[in-house]
Amino acid sequence: MPVPLLFDAHLDLAINALEWNRDLTQPIDILRERERHLTDKPDRSHNTTSLPEMRKAGIGICVATQLARIELDAYSPVQGWRSPAQAWAMTQGQLAWYRSMEELGEMIQIRDLAGLRSHLKAWATDPEHTRIGYILSLEGADSLVTLDHLQRSHADGLRAIGPAHYGPGVYANGTDATGGFNQRGKDLLREINRLGIILDVTHLCDDCFWEALDLFDGPLWASHQNCRALVPHNRQFSDEQILAVIERGGVFGAPMDAWMIVPDWQRGKTTPQSAGVTLQQSADHIDHICQLAGNANHVGIGSDLDGCFGTEQTPQDIQTIADLQKLPAILKERGCSETDLTNFRSRNFLRFLESAWG
Repeated sequence: MPVPLLFDAHLDLAINALEWNRDLTQPIDILRERERHLTDKPDRSHNTTSLPEMRKAGIGICVATQLARIELDAYSPVQGWRSPAQAWAMTQGQLAWYRSMEELGEMIQIRDLAGLRSHLKAWATDPEHTRIGYILSLEGADSLVTLDHLQRSHADGLRAIGPAHYGPGVYANGTDATGGFNQRGKDLLREINRLGIILDVTHLCDDCFWEALDLFDGPLWASHQNCRALVPHNRQFSDEQILAVIERGGVFGAPMDAWMIVPDWQRGKTTPQSAGVTLQQSADHIDHICQLAGNANHVGIGSDLDGCFGTEQTPQDIQTIADLQKLPAILKERGCSETDLTNFRSRNFLRFLESAWG
């Protein structure tokens, strides 16, 4: 019996393939074995995600990213590229990887409502032999050299965009930064709106978040976002921000990065075991959003698994992405109905897309 369909709203697949040099068509055990001798990154051999493992998870559709940020000065605390042209070239390499996966019959790009419905019908009929669907998203807009590059990306199937990532950006300010959109950022928001691209408010600093809601009246979501009430850091959203997204009809994807799930995490020191972090704490964030909304219609999964971290920084009960199927059982124990669980697994994000693309 096939596992129920999951929709994952945030996976950095192309970065893993190209910058981490992982052949994601291979089983996870093979990927880990190939990395056992590597020490260049802290998550080596702790990876959780591959295309076969996504199938085990029932992830028939995901939001897959392009990402290449800019180092605005020589002392940037977050690694990036030195010019917009370099960043653009990196995102085009990532796009080429997705195209390669399409040519191999592993993935299929979803660009519109007709494509979404066709894919869901195929997956429901024969999930074992149906390609994994992906919706292309740009995490951070730094790589867009001009607005013409956004138009070109839209023609290539880009359907969601987060204007900022970490720190100050070319167009907007992200995590750990402050200040609103510059003029280029305001022009970007208008063009995103005109093209009908989904605005991902994840990573926007508080100033940019509120300004975005004033300047942008199109569809928006928070693809991988947790609650500041439970983890007091500016990367998370306050209750007021969560309610604002809910009022706009947005959906939140629950991320599996442990530092966003429990407070007081120290990178490189805290472990899932020392912090006692499990999927129960992730469910706390999901439940908090549901309590604010008064229903379970605005939550889903945005796992961010292997987003520059592995099992050294996930809940203890996640060994591979297939373990996301444990979350609905936890939510059921907390009183979620079968309808709520279907909504959480996939229906909330699918309903959002039907509205945004309809």
